[in-house]
Amino acid sequence: MKLSQKTLAALAVAAAAVAWSAPAQAGRTLNAVKSRGSVVCGVNTAAPGFSNADSKGNWTGLDVDICRAVAAAVLGDARKVKFVPLASEQRFTALQSGQIDVLARNTTWSMSRDAAQGAVFVAVDYVDGQGFMVPKKYKINSAKKLNGATICVQTGTSSEKNLADFARANNIKYKPVVFSTTEATQGAFISGRCQAYTTDRSDLAGARLRAKNPNDYVILPDTISKEPLAMAVRRGDDDWFQIVRWSFYTMLEAEELGVTKSNADAMKKSQNPNVRRLLGLEENMGKMIGLDKNWSYRIVKQVGNYGESFEANLGPKTPLGLSRGINKLWNHGGVLLAPPMR
Repeated sequence: MKLSQKTLAALAVAAAAVAWSAPAQAGRTLNAVKSRGSVVCGVNTAAPGFSNADSKGNWTGLDVDICRAVAAAVLGDARKVKFVPLASEQRFTALQSGQIDVLARNTTWSMSRDAAQGAVFVAVDYVDGQGFMVPKKYKINSAKKLNGATICVQTGTSSEKNLADFARANNIKYKPVVFSTTEATQGAFISGRCQAYTTDRSDLAGARLRAKNPNDYVILPDTISKEPLAMAVRRGDDDWFQIVRWSFYTMLEAEELGVTKSNADAMKKSQNPNVRRLLGLEENMGKMIGLDKNWSYRIVKQVGNYGESFEANLGPKTPLGLSRGINKLWNHGGVLLAPPMR
């Protein structure tokens, strides 16, 4: 039987509608996490302030706390996380293959990564920019004076391309010295194999701590790129995407509302509707994303708000000594903002 063009068109529209309404992996990751009893997070091999393990294997950092927030929301216990350290070139393969549930590896959200890596970025958790570090003894005060320099850079990162773009735009010739891991790149620079090291400015602050005398190195004032760092999940699982997204936004919302790890219980007496929704006292917001009513309360109680995590891992009182800067909340002059939880 030969179908008319009109009938074929109608069938095509119907098929597209069915495909659009049925995500390929809806709920699959959440079910796997519950069955396994842990959230598997891919993290950096060594990025102080974001993800770093001590000699006993205890992980700390902003990315680590975001992973713990997801575990608190889904499994009721922020400790139920398995951290998988990944080199830069491994991260998207690990996510695509199902080796990890969340990529929380201070990864820059870019168009090519968003469109061609089988991943979808969830939310920007730290706004950074690429810079350069050099030994003070060279008396260099600008990246534009690095003509002819050997520069350490990690392969498989946005830093590698940004460096090439910066050099081309400013007619700078340089010799790249590339390594596949953070530790190898940092170690090569500290040992003197390169005259400069380039990566995100927050990473430079962490790398300087590896030196015997950190004050022997200076981070140049130049910022040559915008690096919105974000978590990512596998494309096609909208349920899991929403859970990870709102687990992070809960940390921002809690900071904005003044709800902390230590005062979360006392704040249950608040009459502020936003606070009451955050703490699971009204409207059962968790039902919309497949969780119970106390999911967001557990995040704050067990992990803390974004500001607490920043101050503990990156802030002025830590070895990194970073200021909030542009990473302040929107109502304090920064760019971080959680959509309304209502």
